[in-house]
Amino acid sequence: MRADYHLHCEFSDDSRERMENQIERAIELKLDEICFTDHVDYGIKKDWSEGSIVWRGGDAMSSGVAGKEPLANVNYPEYFSKIDRMRETYKGQIVIRKGLEFGIQTITADMFQKLYDTYADQLDFVLMSMHQVNNLEFWTQDFQRGKTQKEYNEEYYREIYETQKIFKDYSVLAHLDLIVRYDENGVYPFENVKDMIAEILKLAIADGKGIELNTSSWKYGLKDTQPSRAILKLYKDLGGKILTAGSDAHVSKMLADHLDEGYQILRDEIGFTEICTFDHMKPIFHTL
Repeated sequence: MRADYHLHCEFSDDSRERMENQIERAIELKLDEICFTDHVDYGIKKDWSEGSIVWRGGDAMSSGVAGKEPLANVNYPEYFSKIDRMRETYKGQIVIRKGLEFGIQTITADMFQKLYDTYADQLDFVLMSMHQVNNLEFWTQDFQRGKTQKEYNEEYYREIYETQKIFKDYSVLAHLDLIVRYDENGVYPFENVKDMIAEILKLAIADGKGIELNTSSWKYGLKDTQPSRAILKLYKDLGGKILTAGSDAHVSKMLADHLDEGYQILRDEIGFTEICTFDHMKPIFHTL
């Protein structure tokens, strides 16, 4: 089984890649399965149903602008409808799953609960991500600004744990140590946050949830996997078994990037024997 379970297309605010291109590239690479996981980030972006969408570049528009990207969440009806059409078009060539990436926070958990309840019958898979805390984004350094490295790392993991306690309708924790990607002070020592991460992993395991290996760590030039090998090993040592892998590709040339290398690390270095796919939010286990 070779499956890319973190994949974006034109329904994500930060991707212009057509769904068809991602699918055809996956078939070319002989993948067995893919799952689209386009972005939802309440608190930062609007739903299309709210109207007056802001487009990057500063224009407030209600329709598309060539060369610009909307600060908006997924257009859910169109997204799920198109995946249905793609399933029919590419039937027998590849399995296509319906997912979303929830960029969740404690302050937006109730909004995500309503979203999940609305589309539960459509969803195969949900990534639980944290891209911002208190609506302060990591990639802009807004969250980190004015805090010590210790403060923002601990607050990041604390927020994940607190969100896990109140939101249960997810499949796996995505790129668990994402803060590393945007930490201008370097990698904060694992031992300093190991106990916090252990509590996150214990709760995920108790709730029947998993974690993902996000292979975009190679693209971003990180010195370790994401999450790190230490986190992957801790998850395994604690009894964790639900594991997916995804490229986080926003363009088709990055689809399945380093996927096979990631599988090898999971199998040969960490000791996992199985990888998961999902069908209607239920994990399916495959031999690595």
